[in-house]
Amino acid sequence: MQSKAVVLLSGGLDSATTLALARQEGFACYALTFRYGQRHGREVDAAQRVARVLGAVEHRLAEIDLRAFGGSALTDAHLQVPKDRAALGHSSDIPVTYVPARNTIFLSYALAWAEVLGAFDLFIGVNSTDYSGYPDCRPEFIAAFESLANLATAAAVQGKGRYRVHTPIIHMTKAQIIQMGTGLGVDYALTHSCYDPDSRGRSCGRCDACRLRLKGFAEAGLVDPVEYSHDGA
Repeated sequence: MQSKAVVLLSGGLDSATTLALARQEGFACYALTFRYGQRHGREVDAAQRVARVLGAVEHRLAEIDLRAFGGSALTDAHLQVPKDRAALGHSSDIPVTYVPARNTIFLSYALAWAEVLGAFDLFIGVNSTDYSGYPDCRPEFIAAFESLANLATAAAVQGKGRYRVHTPIIHMTKAQIIQMGTGLGVDYALTHSCYDPDSRGRSCGRCDACRLRLKGFAEAGLVDPVEYSHDGA
């Protein structure tokens, strides 16, 4: 019988690759996506496509509203998404696209569903190599959350199993992630990474997410299959 795993799926490049890796490892994958008050719904649509094509056993869409707190350009319409940042990947400054405590919240939901499913494996596509500097993408955070999971749940306290948070791409470059995902058959045309797409849903090519994605495809010697606006890539 296949072990179950809950996989956080944003619809982006990293999470799609993580889902493909979890499936390759033999897990029955239960994908979890959030509509959390983000600027647009393109990534949710992408997550639905990815979950279907990559064979998730079930795909849940959880509704929460982080606009209630704001504090991020992704949840507060009054804040602008940074474009063409000179310090991309080389600064200790945390950009305004960081959503306060987002991965803590998402992993908590994943943990709750895992406990109901009788699953002890969580997968998240965080990356600490080619990323925007978010504190909740670091290995230290993942280790701390895993410890919390094994203290905070009835299943773990009762000795039914030990929770593990899998981060298979955490130390990989974007190029390595793309190369691996391509080898696993991930269709990156189904994914969406842009923080600020235009009215037609085309990626801007200038936000951190687009630039890291484009850099990864270029270094992998591949062409990004998603559509960019004319003033972007």
